[in-house]
Amino acid sequence: MKRVFSGVKPTGHLTLGNYLGAMRQWAEVDQHRADALFCVVDLHALTVDHDPARVRRLSRQTATLLLAAGLDPALCTLFVQSHVDEHARLSYLLECVATDGEMRRMIQYKEKAGRERERGGSVRLSLLTYPVLMAADILAYAADEVPVGDDQAQHVQLTRDLALRFNQRYGQTFVVPRATHPAVAARVMNLQEPASKMGKSEDSGPGIVYLLDEPDVVRKKVMRAVTDSGREVVYDRAGRPGVANLLEILAACTGGDPESLSAHYRSYGALKKDTADAVVEVLKPLQARHKELCADPAYVEGVLREGAEKARAMARPVVDSAYRAIGLLPPVPEPLLNAAR
Repeated sequence: MKRVFSGVKPTGHLTLGNYLGAMRQWAEVDQHRADALFCVVDLHALTVDHDPARVRRLSRQTATLLLAAGLDPALCTLFVQSHVDEHARLSYLLECVATDGEMRRMIQYKEKAGRERERGGSVRLSLLTYPVLMAADILAYAADEVPVGDDQAQHVQLTRDLALRFNQRYGQTFVVPRATHPAVAARVMNLQEPASKMGKSEDSGPGIVYLLDEPDVVRKKVMRAVTDSGREVVYDRAGRPGVANLLEILAACTGGDPESLSAHYRSYGALKKDTADAVVEVLKPLQARHKELCADPAYVEGVLREGAEKARAMARPVVDSAYRAIGLLPPVPEPLLNAAR
């Protein structure tokens, strides 16, 4: 079986975009067709100013929502990044292979660093190097595929570059992965700013539908979504991004095609109503399962503990091999230490 790896940062409450763009495919497709690992990448949440208690709370909530979305511990491995030391171990080796120029060309670094400087804050070094940690997340598990949104494709390409470079310099060590993208709703856009992704890192906003929003809140946000000039419902991502976003969300929720769906509507109001209804129906079973899991925290903790053990067993041989390949002296075996004493 192919091996698949993907992760979610606990930097905010998970959104409809996270579900339609990634989580649903993980649950319905990826965990059934591959040896799949899904990770709450909490170390990545430390690249910006953060509240430690909030990171812990969101890490637990993220893991619980992944289970509520349908990830099955009997079919996949679900764990928390910081529970497996091999991520940090491998990240430093890859920093010794990556270049400063590669890091500074990362689009997300430019955008996030620019926003931080505008606020008068300082940019953490980890924000510059976190694509290397992301590469370590993937390469430690010999992953063949990485399901990601369009905005992460550059980071997967960096991972490929680092794997090839390491293999060429130090011998065949890593599997070179490839990015995969869902066909519909790879990027669900903000309902109020359809040129921007519906991101979970924002604390609030009428354009963001969160997975735990009440049905009335979901309906209100969708009904107030920004549309475009004119009255005709046409699927045109470039010319009419607001309507196109609604059609893509509706298509992702109902299994339809955005362009075909557009022919059924004569008004924006009808499109919004049907989209709101579809979103509420999609979220209903997820929210019900989340409520059940919150009532049984010991189960969630057990899943994460067993997931970390499985992940560690997969990653350690790969990372140990990388340590040997790059020239580091292996640790002295325990029996020899005892004999020396």
